[in-house]
Amino acid sequence: MLEIKNLTYIVTDAETGKERKILDDVSLTIKERFVAVTGPNGGGKSTLAKLIAGIYTASSGQILLDGVDITNMTITERANAGISFAFQQPVRFKGITVKDLISFAAGSKISVSEACKYLSEVGLCAKEYVNREVNESLSGGELKRIEIAMINARGTKFSVFDEPEAGIDLWSFNNLIKVFEKMYEKTKGNILIISHQERILDIADKIVVIADGKVAAYGAKNDILPELLSAQSGCKFTMGGDE
Repeated sequence: MLEIKNLTYIVTDAETGKERKILDDVSLTIKERFVAVTGPNGGGKSTLAKLIAGIYTASSGQILLDGVDITNMTITERANAGISFAFQQPVRFKGITVKDLISFAAGSKISVSEACKYLSEVGLCAKEYVNREVNESLSGGELKRIEIAMINARGTKFSVFDEPEAGIDLWSFNNLIKVFEKMYEKTKGNILIISHQERILDIADKIVVIADGKVAAYGAKNDILPELLSAQSGCKFTMGGDE
């Protein structure tokens, strides 16, 4: 379970010196299997994900993982505590093979067959990828799938995915959802998904809407999704984008 208490993130414009709140006094408790975070462009979705992972440091507030305060922990300390994070645009690792990367994620040296199992689950032909370098030769969609395979191999109790559907258009949403379901069965942890895709939102137990740096709505999918889709059709929200 993740508890976010009065989380605020402020940035200062380098040219003007003016401060701007990207997130403003956000409080959430995330204890369900799948929780989806959505909302308008620039609302603060990705910022929230990066604050949880430790990529950004909160200006004020607290983040607790299973009751332990991780607010001041480093990225590495949070990873060791049980948090995984999948970037919207995955990082390339020149000189490291896909198998090595999955082994590193798993925390131990794994066999080729084990690596192939994780790759097959994300729709990659394992024999073609297991010994490839994680470099410029891989497309964004391939990197995204490899990153999802890594997090599956880690098996952590809290996993954050920033727009996992991006770049994998040729891979069906059904397969992506199956990976999430298997991940939950393996870890019994929590999965937080940043997304604006209705098919992703539809698998969520709860949905959080972040707009203008605040929680605009938070509740069960059956309560939030119909209102969200109605608001979207009325042009209240424009989904997607980075924050």
